[in-house]
Order: sequence, then C-alpha cells, then structure tokens
Amino acid sequence: MTAPALAPADGWADLQGAALLGTDRRPLPEPDGPLAAGLDRTDPAAALLDLAAVATVRRRAGALPAPAVEAPAPAPADPRPALPENAARRLAVLLGTRGGQGSTANLAELLPQWLATARGRGYRLPPALVPALLDTARARSELRADAVALAGPLGRWLAAHNPDWKYVTRTADDRELLDQPGELLWQEGLFAERVTHLGRLRRTDPAAGLALLASTWSTERAEDRVLFLDSLQDGLSPADEDFLEAALSDRSKNVRATAAELLSTLPGSALAARMAARARAAVRPDGDRLRVTPPTACDAAMQRDGIPPKSPTGRGERAWWFGEVVAAAPLALWTADTGLTPERLLALPTVDSPDGDGAEWAEDLREGWARAAVRQQDAAWARALLGAPPRPGRETRTPGAPAKLLAVLPPAERAAWTAAFVQTHGLGDAFQLLGACATPWTPPLSTAVVAALKRAAELGSYPWSHSGVLGMTERALAPETAPAVEALAADTSPDTAWSDTFTRLAGTLRFRQAMLAELA
Repeated sequence: MTAPALAPADGWADLQGAALLGTDRRPLPEPDGPLAAGLDRTDPAAALLDLAAVATVRRRAGALPAPAVEAPAPAPADPRPALPENAARRLAVLLGTRGGQGSTANLAELLPQWLATARGRGYRLPPALVPALLDTARARSELRADAVALAGPLGRWLAAHNPDWKYVTRTADDRELLDQPGELLWQEGLFAERVTHLGRLRRTDPAAGLALLASTWSTERAEDRVLFLDSLQDGLSPADEDFLEAALSDRSKNVRATAAELLSTLPGSALAARMAARARAAVRPDGDRLRVTPPTACDAAMQRDGIPPKSPTGRGERAWWFGEVVAAAPLALWTADTGLTPERLLALPTVDSPDGDGAEWAEDLREGWARAAVRQQDAAWARALLGAPPRPGRETRTPGAPAKLLAVLPPAERAAWTAAFVQTHGLGDAFQLLGACATPWTPPLSTAVVAALKRAAELGSYPWSHSGVLGMTERALAPETAPAVEALAADTSPDTAWSDTFTRLAGTLRFRQAMLAELA
C-alpha cells in the first residue's frame, strides 16, 4: 500500500531513500517520538519497515477529513408493478446469483425467454438484481434491449455512475427517446440511438421519419445509409417511392440494391412496373405451358434497378438475371395475366423459346417466385409453393426456401405444416423449419417433436446427432409436454445417453413451466 505524500519534515523522504539505496548505504533516520525510539534496530531492514509503518499510522491518524462529496440525486421513481417474489428468486437463479437445479439444461439459455416475458408483463425489477442483470447484458448483447427496458429508470441511473454499463445509454427504448428532442437526437445522438429514433418515427409518423432521413441523407456514410434504408420498411408506402427511386442512383451498390428491394415490395411503384414488363417478356403463357426466354444481357436500366451484371453466386448470368427479374416482379401480374391461381401456375410445364424443353429454367422460375413471395409477404403464393410436406425420399420443389416461406404463413399454419413434416421425416432436416415457428411451439408441434425424439432413441441414433434440435426444444417445446418426456426418461434404459437427455429435458420443461407461471 502506498502511503500518502508527506511533508519533507516528517522523515518520509529519508525512509524512501533508505529503502531505495539500501540500509548499508543509507543509515536509518533518527527515531522520531517514543514509539519509533522503542523499535529494535538490530535488523536494519526490519527496522526500516517498522519505521515506515509507524510513520504511516501517524500520518493517517492526523489526516484532516476530505470535503464531503455531494450525494447524487436519487433515481427517478418507477411506477411499474413490482416483480412477484417467486419470479424474483427465479431471476436470481437465471443470473447465477443463486444456486439452481443441476438437472436442467444451461439456465442461461432460458434467460432471454424470461426477460421477454417479464418485459411484456410490464414488471419492475427488484433493485438488488439490476446490477447483476446489467453485468449479464454487458456480455450478451442480444439481451440488452429487454434488460435495459426492465432495468428502467434505475438502470439508466446506475449506468451514469458505472462506465462498465455505458451500453445502457446506447440501447435507448422508445420511452427514453420520447423524452428527448428528436432533432437534437438525430443530429448529435449515437448511431444506435438514431436508428432507434428513426424506427420509432416510422412506426408512428412515416412521413416525419422520411423527412428526417432526407434532411441528412447526403452527409451519411454509405454503410449507415443502408441501415437507415432498412428502417423504411416500417410504414413503407407509395409516399416513399420518390426517395427510394433517387436512391437507385446512389454511389453505393448496397444502397442501390436495398432501395430496389424496397421498391419491388410496392406493387404500384415504377420499378415494380419495369420489372413486370421484363418478367412478361421473359415468361409468356403458351396454351397449357409457360414459354421462358431469359434476358440475354443486363443493360444499364436493369443495373440501375438493382440487378448486378455479374452473378455473386456463381450461377450462369442468364439464370441470375432471370431470377432477379422474377423475384422483383409483382406476383399479382401472373394471376392477373393468366387468370390462373398460384397452384395452377406452378403446375404448368415450361418450354424454351424458340426451341428446347425449358426444363433448365423451371427451377429458376420457381425459386424466383419463392423469393418474391417472401419479399412481398404473399401468403397465398407461399402456401402454394410449399404445398404438402414432401414424402420421404422426395425433395421439396423449392430448395432452401421452405423455412423462409413458412415465415410468411400465420403462426398456427406454420406450426401445423412443420408438425406434418416432422411426423413424416423426423428431425434430421427440421432444424430450420422449427426455427421458423413461433415459440413456445403449439401442443401438436410439440407432440410431434417428442414422438420424433422417441423414434430416434428407439432407432439407436445418438443424442448429439440431434444436438441443434435438442437445444431448441429446451427453449421452445410446450411445457405441457413435460409428462410425456418424463415417461420417455422412465422407459429408456438408464445406462444410455438418451436417458440423461430425456431427464434433463424434462427438468428444463418443469423449470420453464414454473418460470412462466410465476410471471403470469
């Protein structure tokens, strides 16, 4: 411990000199006071330490008190209802400040669900748990939005006094931003605050949000302009078309591509009309079939509308241009021009023009329609493209698209389709599909997943071959399926890995069941 700086008269400088040079080169200072005079000086090194201790005590005993530090104003009041006591104890377990159940899965993985649920209920956290929550969210950025909202005024007050929690000031929620002058925040705020502010404005007053973005657009960095454009998805309307049309000439290719994608979701936009004209030239009804003539070049007009001349995926250029045109064209044009439903259109064969069988373009056309259905959030087309879950041994006709197409459907329909897929195919190819379903999973989907786990165990596969799905089940399986999982654990040989897996999963489900009940 370093002693406080002393005046030259107190002998501290002499003690420092003896310590630095050694007692054989610098003699010990003369005793000062009766306590120092009584020290044993036969061992100069020990005596030096004793003299330093005496000098330090003497100096501190006579130190004058420092000026009183003005206490900060208390944190603003938080009017939200207090978190129930049982839920508070559960949060302490999830944060690791109290011991938890050893038989459950990693409890940290359940924390996002707890935070989101508690935030939705509008609870106020116990003050004693706020520091631990802020520490946890500091290390896990995906928790910050919920953590800052739940910490409320106390969390922001604490962050002002602890630089480790400075992220709190950069994770502003809507209530905070409403208290700040919008123009000042836009001009001087951090980037995350500006994006949040723009998103809030677009949800409440889209025209004001667009005007704010336009006021500084020319001075923004290219990477920031891309993210700001993403914010225009909220409240996107024909009123945004002129701004987005101008962005098609931006010097950044990413900005141009983002603007083109947004315009393609506006069915009445000029870009949608231009893409529709290109799509009609590329795909024409011909009796009971579709004649396909992909573009032969990517002219300047196509490039301005967001179609890169070179394929970034390694596909053939004509296939790439064709897919981009179909994906950006309004889906309504196909049913309007042909009078056919999406299901009928998908059943039509394709032929080349002027010759060929057209088979090479069939998958490109279907993939372009799938991308358009996701981009335009068209449930009718998504439903037609998905069809019924494919039978075993038969691949889906929209490779890579089912999970994205599922996300377009209503949650209940999404879960029903995935449950049918799991019942037929098991869990091997279901990871992305299950990830597209709302959590917690519906009882039918949860039952299908439990039955698939039972089949996997009976077939002798190993739990770690389904580790991704198992991790998801711990967070998403309906807690009501706990008895069925407990029965699986009881029926499985205790010396197998599946027995431990089912026991741990059942414990996690019981934990989640109690956790959600406490928050309700």
